[in-house]
Amino acid sequence: MAPYLDLVFDIPAIQRFTYRNAAPSRKGAGSPAVFGKRVMAPFGKRDVLGYIVAEREEAPANLDPQNIREIRRVVDGECTFGEEDIALAEWIAAYYLCGLGEALAAMIPSGRRPGSYPTLYGEGEEIAPAPLVLSTEQREALETITAAPGAEKPMFYLYGITGSGKTEVFLRAAEDTLNKGKSVIYLVPEIALTHQAAEAVKARFGTLAAILHSGMSPSARLSEWMRARRGEARIVVGPRSAVFAPLRDLGLIIIDEEHDGSYKSGNTPRYHARQAAMRRRTVSGALLLMGSATPSVEAWKLMEEGQIRRLNLSRRLAGGKLPEISAVSLEGTEGCLTPQLKEEILKTARMGRQTILFLNRRGFAYFYRCPSCGFELTCKHCSVSLTWHKDRGRAICHYCGYSEPPPGACPRCGSLEAGFRGFGTEMIEEELGRTFPELKIRRVDADSAAGGGLEKSLGMFRAGMIDILLGTQMVAKGLNFPGVRLVGVILADTGLHLPDFRAAERTFSLLVQVAGRAGRYFPDGKVIIQTFRMGDPVIERSTALDVEGFFRTEIAQRKVLNFPPYSRLIRLNLRSRDPVRVDKAAGRLADLARPLLPPGADMLGPAECPIGIIAGNHRRHLILRGPDMGPLHGAVRTTLLRYNKSKDSRVYLEVDIDPVSLL
Repeated sequence: MAPYLDLVFDIPAIQRFTYRNAAPSRKGAGSPAVFGKRVMAPFGKRDVLGYIVAEREEAPANLDPQNIREIRRVVDGECTFGEEDIALAEWIAAYYLCGLGEALAAMIPSGRRPGSYPTLYGEGEEIAPAPLVLSTEQREALETITAAPGAEKPMFYLYGITGSGKTEVFLRAAEDTLNKGKSVIYLVPEIALTHQAAEAVKARFGTLAAILHSGMSPSARLSEWMRARRGEARIVVGPRSAVFAPLRDLGLIIIDEEHDGSYKSGNTPRYHARQAAMRRRTVSGALLLMGSATPSVEAWKLMEEGQIRRLNLSRRLAGGKLPEISAVSLEGTEGCLTPQLKEEILKTARMGRQTILFLNRRGFAYFYRCPSCGFELTCKHCSVSLTWHKDRGRAICHYCGYSEPPPGACPRCGSLEAGFRGFGTEMIEEELGRTFPELKIRRVDADSAAGGGLEKSLGMFRAGMIDILLGTQMVAKGLNFPGVRLVGVILADTGLHLPDFRAAERTFSLLVQVAGRAGRYFPDGKVIIQTFRMGDPVIERSTALDVEGFFRTEIAQRKVLNFPPYSRLIRLNLRSRDPVRVDKAAGRLADLARPLLPPGADMLGPAECPIGIIAGNHRRHLILRGPDMGPLHGAVRTTLLRYNKSKDSRVYLEVDIDPVSLL
């Protein structure tokens, strides 16, 4: 047993910390402390979870052995990470400019001991026979994927309309990989939204499959992680963190719904699962297979250039066809539902079929305004409007959770005309109840889905116990219900107002995806998109399902504006409770970065973030933009080294490489 250990912690620090190994005979020391295990060690005035990344026979030359502190205890009975995991964590730390300990903490489940997860597996250990006969397009795509030469391992993209059978091709490719003795990572955007894909993996591969997602307890996630590490599980399915699964002989990485923004982490390290998957592909020689009906702009451009090979699926397989889609103006409409949408809901119910209604805004009403004096009710801690939640009787901030009772009159001028405007899912639910009292309605959003509510609602809807399923993004993706004839988009405009260069891409993708829930099994699907922006190009192309036309226009606009995929971005976010401090820090950071910018690069800002205050913190950002990531990354790394030597401890800095949101 080595007398000294090098540890890293989940802190924004580059350096490693040396500790004295606990004597084996020491009471409570537990199993031996060796590379790949986690330990509790004193750090400052408290004990902190650390990761053993090296063992030493001698203390570092710059440290007095008498001053080296001893670890408290060993957390793991067996090693939770190995050399390959360390190498991947080092790449994450280097590319996303964070500490090695932060990278490892993002990769490894936080459980202290393995536990169980009761609904994890299908029956048996053998691969279940595939139940479906492949279409010609599916078969050709699968043959192309499975025949890819081992030395090249190109990247493939399964581009197919909703309902065209992408999941079955993914499963067959995974089966082929497993039969070749290799392992598989199968990424899905959010496990709750892609429940059916996860169930398909479990049903097909039984106990060969492991699932990693945040809905499990930390101990259950650790148990699945260790099954993968020991080779007991050979296919891991889950959201973005599953890209780190410690599988042996990795042969295939699948990224389902590649376009989805949830593949980008919102916390340090702000990694993108697609980028991490590409890194693992490079190191392991695994094949990378992505898929979506609405690819990201970056992926589309790479397909057009031939760097990713596109495989097309052009028709629905279960008896359905692409739905009839129409846009309807909300101008002059009383309430939230146009006469056209009401008529189709009633017609659908009389046919014994089902309706999905989509609105990407929860709550009852989303802003309070006084028409007399212009007063708006905003959060005391964030620069956003409070949302009226009628069922709770509170006006709530969706960013920090602050709430207060709604005012009876305008707090500024006393006008009784002041009140909440706009509509959320609660208001739609209420209007549906008044309009269709005979129909069974279920609302699915972040407020109603907690504690298993989502799975229960989806199960009832699949069983035909619900006529109308109303919800936010939870109903827009990954759902495949035979009974759905009608999809209604209550308001298509919400995302188009955001000050972000990806706003059009997100809105188009969301509309096409939610429209894809209709008519998957019958050729009479119908979609009604309600909007105040009739004639908007995004609405028109969504209505026409003109994916190629949208990307052609969007890519041309990105080129003119010099935004990705024609440039690379690094965003530096600063926040502090003191606006003066954060302004000074942003100015100092900009002064350091400006002279380091490589040729062809520029800097946007410093400026206030579009959402200027969250949870009492004033937010500023700088956006560095350049044609290539390498020189830009080097400039930012040097900037941060110089800035960190003189930074204000009361200003927090976040680094976002390749940001997907600028809010």
